[in-house]
Amino acid sequence: MFKRVLIANRGEIALRVLRACRDLDIDTVVIHSTADADSLAVQFAGRAVCVGGPRAADSYLNTAAILTVAQATGCDAVHPGYGFLSENADFADACGKAGLKFIGPSGAVIRKMGNKAAARELMKSVGVPVVPGSDGAVADAAQAKAVADAIGYPVLIKAAAGGGGRGMRRAFTPEEVEARFEEARSEAVANFGDGEMYLEKLILSPRHIEFQILADQQGNVIQLGERDCSIQRKNQKLIEESPSKALTPELRERMGAAAILAAKAAGYENAGTIEFVLDKDGNFYFIEMNTRIQVEHPVTEFVTGMDLVREQLRIAAGLPLSKPQEEVALTGHAMECRINAEDPRRGFAPCPGKVDFLHLPGGQGVRVDTHLFTGYTLPPYYDSLCAKVVVHAPTRLEAVRKMRRALEELVIEGCTTNASLAHLIMYHPEFVRGSVDTGFLERNLEELLKWYDSVGEEAEA
Repeated sequence: MFKRVLIANRGEIALRVLRACRDLDIDTVVIHSTADADSLAVQFAGRAVCVGGPRAADSYLNTAAILTVAQATGCDAVHPGYGFLSENADFADACGKAGLKFIGPSGAVIRKMGNKAAARELMKSVGVPVVPGSDGAVADAAQAKAVADAIGYPVLIKAAAGGGGRGMRRAFTPEEVEARFEEARSEAVANFGDGEMYLEKLILSPRHIEFQILADQQGNVIQLGERDCSIQRKNQKLIEESPSKALTPELRERMGAAAILAAKAAGYENAGTIEFVLDKDGNFYFIEMNTRIQVEHPVTEFVTGMDLVREQLRIAAGLPLSKPQEEVALTGHAMECRINAEDPRRGFAPCPGKVDFLHLPGGQGVRVDTHLFTGYTLPPYYDSLCAKVVVHAPTRLEAVRKMRRALEELVIEGCTTNASLAHLIMYHPEFVRGSVDTGFLERNLEELLKWYDSVGEEAEA
């Protein structure tokens, strides 16, 4: 096992990795920006080193500074968390050249699966279902229109190097393709430095189902069940749960087998996620692979009883998976709400600021992953995620009730968050029935915001 791991991230995921390392008696070094000098990860780390200014480009994306710190502090591995450099193939390669183990897949695999157009072609070659679309990348808007005309409307224009919902646009008519194509490409260049685009048939109102996989260096690959991530806003996940109410045992088995096939085709190692869309007729299609730990990994940890970050560390150290597939058992129902520092009534505008008072929910089957503390100032430079409230119960309805109670106990004063909106969703009839899809929030946002305003007025009264 590693002696010392450098944690190349911030916020709640830096804390999550730090705790897993401490549980395995591994020393930690946490990098940070000047804006994060007083963060919990910095305070809890064995050692913390500032690598640059508040802008991510100067700190959390500063490869040279990060590798210099790792070598100077005697680290033998680097955990990238999620975001930032976690899916950067060049960074993974640079770690290897510096004598450091990158805790994740190889740079070659990240390149193979990070380009979504190439990943799609690989999946087609091994028989994993993919959404009808272009054969590889499309060069320009004219070619995009030709492909769209051939496969039929509506279509989804996607960045090959995209992620997090960026570089994606819908087009419902031929007239929309050109403008949407240029919008998506401009956004892709701005966010990923890559303007390669491809097209897929837009599956209207699908469910977003992802399967967690683990793959070790001995060639063993297992899947740990699905997460239903259908509650989204602009392709950004807000609520995740496992298991999905939409999957029958037979469909779950087929999708799980496809996830394992996809991981093996990629020559994958470590933790990853195979993402599918599921249409109303029960047809599922591969859309992408995330080559890192996911924000929503606690959902799977609750239903499997496995520590996924611990598994990442074990795999990277050359140890085999702690369980074979036949010993993986899913128990109960888990659900996660992402708490973001943003104001739903102002177009979800970010709301950084000082946390004047914090109270976290507790009780059996309740977990909160957060880097907040009373007196902490949320900086304006990074993602607005500030906490993840996760619950586990024997049944879905009990999990919904437990999440309602947990969100009622959560108090974050000083910063506006989306916690009240998440609480209202827990009462929406469609959600309670489990009859949701990726269009849920778009359809119901106006109604939810009216409830939100009425709750605020009652509280003030």
